[in-house]
Amino acid sequence: MILARWRARRASKALIEQLRGEIVAAGRRPALYQALAAPDRLDGRFELLTLHAGLVLRRLVAIGGLGHHVAQDLVDSLFLHFDDTLREMALSDIAVSKRLKTMKEAFYGRNVAYAAALASGSRSDLADALARNVYAGGPSGALHAAALADYVVSIDAVLAVTPIEEFVTGRFRFPDDPTASGA
Repeated sequence: MILARWRARRASKALIEQLRGEIVAAGRRPALYQALAAPDRLDGRFELLTLHAGLVLRRLVAIGGLGHHVAQDLVDSLFLHFDDTLREMALSDIAVSKRLKTMKEAFYGRNVAYAAALASGSRSDLADALARNVYAGGPSGALHAAALADYVVSIDAVLAVTPIEEFVTGRFRFPDDPTASGA
């Protein structure tokens, strides 16, 4: 029944846009840039959007079935968003195509690394991946990457018990920002 409703493209498109909006909002949480010193630049925002999208995609794939359909629609929506953003920057079609290819490789590569670190339970591996990607390997990155890793683990734990109904009925919200209390 839910799958039949999901395939009603107009309804699923609205839900995917809402889900993408939640991911974008989570990636723009001020505490990530203030308390955790993520770079507040285009590349830093891409990294945090990729991180949050990857956490949601990880959960959707783990759910299976309808989760796979939702995950694919979400990825399609995210890359349309990236395309629109690049075009708003007045890049040519060729430049957009090249940048999207680079972004796709980065998106999938980072999420493979984050998922592997989360699956292994190694916070140090996760912190290393975050330091390398979010903080571009900079010296201050190592200081903040451990706290960002704790944030990621806490978000992943909440998502791990989020049922598919939360995603497909429009009730999904990211958990409260664990960095807001100064963590």
